[in-house]
Amino acid sequence: MSLFGCSVSIDDYQNATPKLDLFQYFDGEVKAWGMLQDRSGKQTRRFEVAIKGTVQGDQLTLEEDFIFDDGEKQRRVWVITAMGNGHFIGEAGDVVGQASGKVVGNALNWQYVLRVPVGDSTYDIHFNDWMYLQDDKRMFNQAEMTKFGFKVGQVTLFFERVTPMATSPSF
Repeated sequence: MSLFGCSVSIDDYQNATPKLDLFQYFDGEVKAWGMLQDRSGKQTRRFEVAIKGTVQGDQLTLEEDFIFDDGEKQRRVWVITAMGNGHFIGEAGDVVGQASGKVVGNALNWQYVLRVPVGDSTYDIHFNDWMYLQDDKRMFNQAEMTKFGFKVGQVTLFFERVTPMATSPSF
């Protein structure tokens, strides 16, 4: 008997609630915490992130300040543009080219290549990022990291809004 793998499509979340409004969720202050795992699943790093989001028209700017368990600090500033019909593009200083994403239901699938420093070198790592809105305060995030099509690691994040949203999504 053969087993066939199925891939998940963003459209599978069409009826999932609460509906994710990306700009509304990240407008204000959000905190996050997470971990990096290598390809075998071993946890290699933990981190916390303070995020400040600002919406102006069809653009969301996210200022992300990371602190890792070894004391390293990083900053990433995303500029995300709404393209209509749930589609988004994004840019950040360490992102190669543009990120592209789509929101359907309670989910966002976000894909991009991140230039990651490792020692004296850098590696361009592809991220396939999935975010799922749990409620008006919390969101889950899992990202698979690949290089040349091979899994090299995974990132897991949990987000929690600090600034209350104007309207609360419901299940």
